[in-house]
Amino acid sequence: INKGRKTNIIDSMLRMLEQYSSNLEDLIRERTEELEIEKQKTDRLLTQMLPPSVAKALKMGTPVEPEYFEEVTLYFSDIVGFTTISAMSEPIEVVDLLNDLYTLFDAIIGSHDVYKVETIGDAYMVASGLPKRNGNRHAGEIANMSLDILSSVGTFKMRHMPEVPVRIRIGLHSG
Repeated sequence: INKGRKTNIIDSMLRMLEQYSSNLEDLIRERTEELEIEKQKTDRLLTQMLPPSVAKALKMGTPVEPEYFEEVTLYFSDIVGFTTISAMSEPIEVVDLLNDLYTLFDAIIGSHDVYKVETIGDAYMVASGLPKRNGNRHAGEIANMSLDILSSVGTFKMRHMPEVPVRIRIGLHSG
């Protein structure tokens, strides 16, 4: 009789361990998938913030040596009257304005040999001639991109204030 009980207890413990093991495997598989998704998000963010060559080197643990670029042209722009527009808008409307405008700009720069350096508030900065050198084409690339952006802003409408024209200031520098 005791032997039968021990067998039942042992069988029961084995079933519990098998169930625990199965649950643990499922949990590990689920967490591994979540980790992979987060890794992909991190990789995308890294390549959005840094030139692809720098992002790749950092991911591989390779030191990134600073580079000197002989010829580069920079583009800067901001929205004329942004402070006033912001004061007359809800925060989400300002976010929508910047998102809509910079989505438009991002689409334009995709057809030019340029690299978006960053956006801070209403400031938008682009470079040509880095991180990929393009000889003496950098100034022309930025100038043509600037004209395309300027043209697109002429027809751009804010969702929440479509009657207010959006104007931008553009500055370029080559060196």
